[in-house]
Amino acid sequence: MFVLSKRNSMKNLFLLIAVSLGTAAAAQTKISGKVVDQRNRPLQGASVAIKNAYDGAVSDSTGKFRFKTTEKDTQYVVATMMGYKDAEALVICKGADQTVTLQLKEKLDELKAVTVTAGSFEAGDKKRAATVLSSLDVYTTGGANADITAAIKTLPGAQQVGEQEGLFVRGGAGFETKQFIDGTVVNNPFNASVPNIASRGRFQPNLFKGTVFSTGGYSALYGQALSSAVILESIDIPEKSEISASITSVFLGAGLQKITKKKNASYGFNVGYTNLTPTFSLVKQTPDFFTIPVLQNGDANFRIKTKRGIVKFYTQYATNSIGLRRPNIDSAGLKDAFGISNYNWYNNLSWRENFGSGWKLNLGISYSTNKDIIASNIQNGSNQNVTGTGKPWLDNRNFDLTNQSDLSQIKLVFDKRLSGISVLRFGAENWYGYNTTTINGTKFTLKDNLTAAFAESDIYVTNNLAAKIGVRGEYSTAIAQGNIAPRLSMAYKVGKQSTMSVIYGQFFQSPEVNNLMRSAANLGYMKADHYMMNFIHQTTLQTLRVEAFHKQYHSLITTSPINGSFANGGDGYAKGIEFFWRDKKTISGLDYWVTYSYLNTERTFNNYPSRLAPTFAAEHTASLVVKKFISKINTGFNFTYSFATGRPYYNFVNTGSQFAIADQGVTKNFHNLGFSANYLTKIGKAFAVVVASVTNVTNANPVFGYNYSHDGSNKVAVTLPAPRFYFLGVFLSWGVDRRQDAINNNL
Repeated sequence: MFVLSKRNSMKNLFLLIAVSLGTAAAAQTKISGKVVDQRNRPLQGASVAIKNAYDGAVSDSTGKFRFKTTEKDTQYVVATMMGYKDAEALVICKGADQTVTLQLKEKLDELKAVTVTAGSFEAGDKKRAATVLSSLDVYTTGGANADITAAIKTLPGAQQVGEQEGLFVRGGAGFETKQFIDGTVVNNPFNASVPNIASRGRFQPNLFKGTVFSTGGYSALYGQALSSAVILESIDIPEKSEISASITSVFLGAGLQKITKKKNASYGFNVGYTNLTPTFSLVKQTPDFFTIPVLQNGDANFRIKTKRGIVKFYTQYATNSIGLRRPNIDSAGLKDAFGISNYNWYNNLSWRENFGSGWKLNLGISYSTNKDIIASNIQNGSNQNVTGTGKPWLDNRNFDLTNQSDLSQIKLVFDKRLSGISVLRFGAENWYGYNTTTINGTKFTLKDNLTAAFAESDIYVTNNLAAKIGVRGEYSTAIAQGNIAPRLSMAYKVGKQSTMSVIYGQFFQSPEVNNLMRSAANLGYMKADHYMMNFIHQTTLQTLRVEAFHKQYHSLITTSPINGSFANGGDGYAKGIEFFWRDKKTISGLDYWVTYSYLNTERTFNNYPSRLAPTFAAEHTASLVVKKFISKINTGFNFTYSFATGRPYYNFVNTGSQFAIADQGVTKNFHNLGFSANYLTKIGKAFAVVVASVTNVTNANPVFGYNYSHDGSNKVAVTLPAPRFYFLGVFLSWGVDRRQDAINNNL
């Protein structure tokens, strides 16, 4: 009995287990499906599970998954994957198979998101900026001699204009490019210049941590630049205190930067004296300089960290004087004497603050005053002034002119973070300009209040698709007109490191101050429409950029042949394609970039009788910049070769009823090879960089155009004042090892 009973118990136990397993199996639900992205592409490696349970699986290479669950009733299946937002779907767990498709939307990530870069070259510490031109690049571009504009001329879009001040970009005149520091415009970014000789920029590269060279289509936060904008951002608090000194063949300087113990504030100053006498003694100059160029300058700064931001102030004062004589083109026995004294004071105060909750503020205030005192005289062989020749074309060259321009600006910009990483920026600014010109005792005055409001939003649809939509409105009291300028950019990531961008925008600029002063007619804004498309492939050590563009110009300023008055009667276009390639990878220790620009442009402006290619525009330009640092000898060697095809030239004559072309042609091709070397060493307790530089190494003789006599019988080429420029200097630093910066950045 006992044995039988035991056998029955075991039988019942097995039966119970079998029934239980069968019941459990019957209670399981099979869940399968697929995980895809927004474009229905399969996602591998996504985790799929019942919400608040342990049952789940991982999607395979085709995005498919399958698992079983014992959960009952209504449940949610959740799919998660790094870089994507979670997705979930409803399932009914009653034993029947369930099939679901889970679509994951990509999270917007600032580090992964595409950047709209059409129209601009960015450098510095800005997020994902294309490192095309840093302050160290400016210092080590062969032949640039630490001039920001000279270094920018090696980038596509910039023209090789050596006889006028300014930056000429894509068929635009020099005054159509504006420079901005910390958001506010710089009214006089170049040192005083004389006819047929270009001048340097006023600011040193080490003042800035970021540089944006926009060849067109720039942000709605900026205005009054018809063709291009150079946007500079000043440095914050330096890492260390420093004393510096410069001893060069043309310049003496000294400076101090002091940081507080808590490293929350700094102050500093620099003084400098430039005299070109040593260079002019070594290299014969074509003009007769009766006043050799002399420049005195000084600057000061302070920077204070706030709770979540920083306040920065910069001031610079400079004086400059030049005087030269050239043979008079209308008379073999006479000379043209031109002298200028310049006084410039520039001030910039900025405040950047993060208030939290997605709000940021940028406030900029600037003030500048610039005064030019000019004396132009006809002189005889004894350098004595000659007046009353009875020939207006000669007597009109005798004049005294004093010009002073004052500009005050205040600009307020708010940033508000929207959903995800999208951002809205909006604000307003006011420019107040006061300009006076006194010529031969007659005074002209012009006042202008230009008020602008703007709004712009960076909208990220996905990490691969972004748009920048903006609008800017302005009103000028000087011309009593307003404008509304829409701007739109879009970028799409076509590969992990490749982006396509398109851009459209309208841009307005007021007529030049001198034109407004001398014009009795009502002048209005000049206008340009920008259309661009580019492709960028960028890695840490290589950048490829190709951009096509078309600009349409409207209402350019023209001159009447009858009375010399001005009108908005001109127009034009500029179109072409540009190429940029920079490579720090292929050859160890070698950094080089290659640029090429094709430009097709014509315009009617000034005294042009019809649409013509402007005299500052070359059809083809190219540059090769090579930098090699040899660690064994602590020396960097830098070469820059620039090429441009010939530029057009014209001799316009006034027939009384119209302007006509009496002579025209194309100059010879432009070639220039620049070289510099940088030797890193130590002198006593000072870190030292010894710099040697030569421009126009091959002694090429570029022709930038021609000047004509009154009757057109005499034609004189406009060339360089000297075939070469030599520079030798020692830059000393106590406290900061600039040498290591140079080594780390591969000079």
